[in-house]
Amino acid sequence: MAAPIVPGFTDALLVLDYFGIAVFAVSGALVAAERRLDFVTFVFFAAVTGVGGGTLRDLLIGAPVFWVRNNATLVICIAAAVAVWFLSTRRIAGSALAWFDAAGLVAYATYGSAKAMGYGVSPVPAFAMGVLTACFGGIVRDVLAGQPSILMRRDLYVTAAALSAASFVGLKLAGAPLWVAAGIAVCAGLALRAGAILRGWSLPVYKD
Repeated sequence: MAAPIVPGFTDALLVLDYFGIAVFAVSGALVAAERRLDFVTFVFFAAVTGVGGGTLRDLLIGAPVFWVRNNATLVICIAAAVAVWFLSTRRIAGSALAWFDAAGLVAYATYGSAKAMGYGVSPVPAFAMGVLTACFGGIVRDVLAGQPSILMRRDLYVTAAALSAASFVGLKLAGAPLWVAAGIAVCAGLALRAGAILRGWSLPVYKD
């Protein structure tokens, strides 16, 4: 297995990683709540959404799959499922899902690019790893729930992940400190996604 070329690079972003896992897990559990599913299925949706993108990223960059060798990741996913199970989601599920998903999207896009760069991945593939990390778990969640994938909606989603990933990679290449690059990347992607949620921002679509 490949070892990180920049020691400690991903450790510095561990909080961001756990945050992305937690909010994506909550978004998965909220989908289960909307479908009135049982508790075991809540946990399944939370776990699949929380670890899906990171699992594929780690397999592609030759890193140990992040949730296999520690308890914290799945504990976070289970805790998210428990929290959603015991909280009333009747009034907040619709808007909460969008915002939890947005927060997880930009956090994971930033962390995914950071981890890829830490394993010596070139800048353009590192950017792609950030987008993949951010989007894949949500895609799996939507497919399993039998609902239209977020990729098929017109509001900005993948674009927000791409902005976060590109901002982080670009700032790191320009010599910005790690947390400065991460903070700007997260804020930029979240601002774009917020505009899509609140104001319906979208890109022009193909017309034949």
